[in-house]
Amino acid sequence: MCPLTLVRADALERAAQQDVRRHGKGGRALNGEGLGGSCLCGAVTYRVKAPFLQFAHCHCGRCRKATGTGHATNLYAEPANFEWLTGKELTVRYDLPSARSFATTFCRSCGSPLPHHTRSGRSVVIPAGSLDDMPELMPQARIFWNSRVEWTCTSADVPRFAELPDWWR
Repeated sequence: MCPLTLVRADALERAAQQDVRRHGKGGRALNGEGLGGSCLCGAVTYRVKAPFLQFAHCHCGRCRKATGTGHATNLYAEPANFEWLTGKELTVRYDLPSARSFATTFCRSCGSPLPHHTRSGRSVVIPAGSLDDMPELMPQARIFWNSRVEWTCTSADVPRFAELPDWWR
């Protein structure tokens, strides 16, 4: 097995253990304390509280490039409802020079996408995949749908598996 795979598996296991210690096996925030989030290696953690401004899947080309996926799923919150708990010094922000308002932030250690304040400062963009807790709401929209790639989120006939299928191994 590749050493990087072993390191990532180790980091995933540590992150899962931290999640269970913080929130029990359900992974939901308790007592209105907000939602916790972290990077893959667990060095950077944060907390965000409701109310949330939007929750959407974005299919624009910039979001696809920034995430390496068919779309980004982001939760938006007011800056006053967001705080870094640990590892803020490990975050790296990239502002796309050719864009008026596109940016991304990631962990310097593991590369995981992390929250960032918009350039205007009016909201914080939370990559939903970085959340350790399940939000009560579901995404409200698919934006930039006409920019989507053909292979993403359009085929109901693609088989679904709870885990890796045997033929994958």
